[in-house]
Amino acid sequence: MCAAVSAGGRRAAARRLGRAGRAAGASQVPSTADIPRRSGRRKSVAIAYESGQGDGAERGTSEPQRPRWEPRDWRQQLERIREMRSNRDAPVDEMGVEKCYDTSAAPQVMRYQVLLSLMLSSQTKDQVTSAAMLRLRQHGLTVDSILQMDDATLGQIIYPVGFWRNKVKYIKQTTAILKQKYGGDIPRTVEELVQLPGVGPKMAHLAMNIAWDSVSGIAVDTHVHRITNRLKWVKKETRYPEETRVALEDWLPRDLWREINWLLVGFGQQTCLPVNPRCNECLNQDICPAAKRR
Repeated sequence: MCAAVSAGGRRAAARRLGRAGRAAGASQVPSTADIPRRSGRRKSVAIAYESGQGDGAERGTSEPQRPRWEPRDWRQQLERIREMRSNRDAPVDEMGVEKCYDTSAAPQVMRYQVLLSLMLSSQTKDQVTSAAMLRLRQHGLTVDSILQMDDATLGQIIYPVGFWRNKVKYIKQTTAILKQKYGGDIPRTVEELVQLPGVGPKMAHLAMNIAWDSVSGIAVDTHVHRITNRLKWVKKETRYPEETRVALEDWLPRDLWREINWLLVGFGQQTCLPVNPRCNECLNQDICPAAKRR
């Protein structure tokens, strides 16, 4: 199991990561020589979060604004979910990404470990990711140690994470890019993070939050996607997590963006399960559109 860290300790570690990253930003190495070539189409993600000021605002005039859409009962639903999550005893609380990096390591090394744990966590239970990260740390988990490790050894260490063969390839490619283009650190923008092999939007937003202590957007995984659709927190049903992210960011107050992933992931692991959700145990059963009332 990864080393346990208190909530205050995690926040302090995040602040240290952010401060050290800002100080080191000017020294990143821009060389792109020998970066592994990537196959497939280039990934892209919309990053526009803040609306700009229009001409009317510049002239001192304003037009009547339409009332912003909000889901029915969402504040009450949120408070009840917070109450159900108050024990902080879900797998994500004990073995999630925030418990998987070495808080005593140098800030740059911590950020790298955060990114690797996010890459391993895709399509993988927290328990499996946590065990794989512990094994990697026992071998010395740094950019240089991974570059020096052969693929077979890396595969043996991270197995049985989901799609482990692909992840061996992505980890090696991404680590080489970090070494050659970013001086061994990780990028500090979502736009750059999602260009790394094996890194998607959810991972990028979580990396910004945990590694850089910066809220860039809502990290939407399968739990957040499922639960927000069940609660009707989206105007219309969404099919993919990125659709859900855009829909949520359109109305959810920004000061809740950091909390919502942790809150709903644990809720989805314990109560609002993918199959046979425990509606009879849920405090929202009387105001949830998807509740199975008996």
